[in-house]
Amino acid sequence: MLAFLSFAGFTLLVAGIAWYKTRHAHLTDSTEGYFLGGRTLTGVFIGGSMLLMNLSTEHLVGLNGLAFRTGFIVMAWEVMAAIAIVAFGLYFLPKYLKLGISNIPEFLERRFDRDTLMITSILFLGMYVISLLPIVLYTGAIALESLFQVSHVFQIDKTTALWIMVWGVGGLGAVYAILGGIKAIAIADTINGAGLIIGGLMVTLFALAYVGNGDIWAGLSDVYQANPDKFNSIGDEESLVPFSTLFTGVIISNMFFWCTNQSIVQKSLAAKNLAEGQKGVMLCALFKLIIPTIIILPGIIAFHIFQGHLDNPDNAYPRLVQLVLPEFLVGFFAAVVVGAVFSTFSGGLNSSVTLFTVNIYRKRLKPDATEAQTVAVGKYLGLGLALVTMLVAPLVANAPDGLFYLIQQLQGIFNAPILSVVMVGLMTKRVPAIAAKLGLLFGMTAYIICNFIIKVDIHFFHLVGILFVLNVVFMLTIGYFFPANTPYEAEYTKQVDITPWGLVWPVALLIVLGSISMYVFLAQDAPQYVMYGYYVCAAIILAYVFYSMGKELMKRPELQQNTTEEA
Repeated sequence: MLAFLSFAGFTLLVAGIAWYKTRHAHLTDSTEGYFLGGRTLTGVFIGGSMLLMNLSTEHLVGLNGLAFRTGFIVMAWEVMAAIAIVAFGLYFLPKYLKLGISNIPEFLERRFDRDTLMITSILFLGMYVISLLPIVLYTGAIALESLFQVSHVFQIDKTTALWIMVWGVGGLGAVYAILGGIKAIAIADTINGAGLIIGGLMVTLFALAYVGNGDIWAGLSDVYQANPDKFNSIGDEESLVPFSTLFTGVIISNMFFWCTNQSIVQKSLAAKNLAEGQKGVMLCALFKLIIPTIIILPGIIAFHIFQGHLDNPDNAYPRLVQLVLPEFLVGFFAAVVVGAVFSTFSGGLNSSVTLFTVNIYRKRLKPDATEAQTVAVGKYLGLGLALVTMLVAPLVANAPDGLFYLIQQLQGIFNAPILSVVMVGLMTKRVPAIAAKLGLLFGMTAYIICNFIIKVDIHFFHLVGILFVLNVVFMLTIGYFFPANTPYEAEYTKQVDITPWGLVWPVALLIVLGSISMYVFLAQDAPQYVMYGYYVCAAIILAYVFYSMGKELMKRPELQQNTTEEA
């Protein structure tokens, strides 16, 4: 009963705050308001929303399940993500905001042509429906079944219980996305994001205390001493994530997800200016460095507690939560889990609707559509996609290498082709539209044939990296021999101020240093000279960061005024 009350209380609190913050905004009356929040989002909401759009039950359940199997080597996705987010804030975001675009395919239309926009819009829609939304719903259902024992309470089998929860959570998430628009999503995401981090850290601490009989540090020591191999960050070539893949497909996948994936990028495109956008992006990157304590370490603790004996490792995290959290906190954490599902599910729906209504409906099907008609069509489409997703979700059960790994494999169909086209579009002026279209077709077809049909004897992340390079070379070759007649020039639309944040570079360096630190300190048997070199570089970067922060502080008008008065 306590669990249910705390669940209902936190859920209603988040919904109430989101409604209160948007009740007079009229942000669902226009396309810009509905899809971009009227371009009014500040750094905290951007960072919180980006983080929670990414961090959902496919991480809590899926990545902890992989950690149960393999240990800390799966932190590659999170650590490299922080570096990719830094690249987004420094290079991609300023260019996107300068153009004033509402979505990534819109940029590709300006850079290449309308057919490129259509192809990439369809690809993004396919990616969300095939590889993201169903898995998010299914992992959310797994977590809730374990937390609330729905099958036991209602005396039904687990499969039926999972179907019920998929439809229940999916239905509420669809209402959440369709009625609220992106600003309501961003506000709720920020609150749920804070709850998820707090709740996730509580799970880790309670689990360590459980192992150490009330002593958290003793618990961590026991887990490490019993399972030292699980704490190694360097995967060999036979592991699920070899260390070498960090420099091929892992960084490509992360660059795609954080720099070009519509559902993530859309949050930052709603920024009131570049400075706020960069603050939000860097805040998200900082949080990504904390996340392994929430989505990797608990999987290793679960391996220790259950002695590696679970029929399905994807059940490791829900079982751990049920075991170590007090009853009233189980309800709070369940509410946070549902909020995480809502975030990713509703964000994916909102992005899908944006892509269809802005890029297909208004450009091809009904160019004379009014704002109200466009928003209405978007809401109906969101409902339809939600229904399809809820039908597909239970079919992803029992993925052989875990649900999170399945997501990565499926997204390989889309990430290298789309990222390569966006980067060539940003970095060149005369590569023609035909190169982009052939690049998208070649990249997708080659990956499907090599990974799913022929099944080449190469890690799929290496395959992603190779195909990315081939795609870029392919497009540049076409551009060299058949250049566009008119060079592309990016136009500043002046929709938002693009003055960068003064501390963006030092904060970016600090985040990169933190990312490297995690690998250095978790790498087993690292050579001594590597450690000394790391310490020297770290000292230089930290000195630069503190110098830049002091310099920025001295620029503040109030500080300068006080200094003058004292003189």
